[in-house]
Amino acid sequence: MANIGFIGLGIMGAPMAGHLIKGGHTVFTFTHGATPAELVEAGARTCASGAEVARNADIVITMVPDTPHVEDALFNPEGVAAGLSAGKTVVDMSSISPVATKDFAKRINALGCEYLDAPVSGGEVGAKAASLTIMVGGSEAAFDKVKPLFELMGKNITLVGGNGDGQITKVANQIIVALTIEAVGEALLLAAKAGADPAKVRQALMGGFANSRILEVHGERMVKRTFEPGFRIALHQKDLNLALTTGRQLGVALPSTAIAQELFNTCAAHGGAGWDHSALVRALEKMANFEIGQQAAD
Repeated sequence: MANIGFIGLGIMGAPMAGHLIKGGHTVFTFTHGATPAELVEAGARTCASGAEVARNADIVITMVPDTPHVEDALFNPEGVAAGLSAGKTVVDMSSISPVATKDFAKRINALGCEYLDAPVSGGEVGAKAASLTIMVGGSEAAFDKVKPLFELMGKNITLVGGNGDGQITKVANQIIVALTIEAVGEALLLAAKAGADPAKVRQALMGGFANSRILEVHGERMVKRTFEPGFRIALHQKDLNLALTTGRQLGVALPSTAIAQELFNTCAAHGGAGWDHSALVRALEKMANFEIGQQAAD
């Protein structure tokens, strides 16, 4: 059993830390606000700073919203770096800039420590079920050391390559997810406007080549109008901004990604930043002046 640090106990971080505690590890925590009571009751040891977490833990995990939050958690005067000693490992499971990740890794490596970028996919449901997909960048030795912890939090765990490769894989994932949500939304909206039952159209499509997890889960959300967030539009906007920024840095055009981002922006402009990302369909519906589930005129 190991001493593990966990920084960032939000919607996903809290259950992830909980799985590590259930796995028998001692978990030292730091987060904005208070460590959730259920984690404290389970045995989490709360700390006053990231530096205190790092002094107590052999492996420190960060799970925070965006690139500036990771930089702050690692490198502010009372951040993780201030408490590290040689031989420890930092694992960032946030979804952030691949370019910044490479810089963070170099700065942590300079302290004699290993660095893994290990963003996840699967949302709140996957975090609670310990079924996350984990995409890892870093050395094979560090990956082998941390893999038993990953296995407590996820199912599909892949060492993609060096530092930054985990993050670019997550960016690619978010492009595919956004564009597939858009495709499902367009298809069901068109079918509904034509007078077909969108629920039955979805059922029929799930038996063919167009089937996908997004058609299954988010298609149902669109039909049933259940847009309580599993993954908020604001977070997907952040991820697509990473994609578009990285594309500009590398000279890669991402035209469909830009369109999906504009649809998310439309939702946010109508008060939907906190909606589930499947609610991207609402932007399409506004352009069509028709909602899925609305009775089409004869």
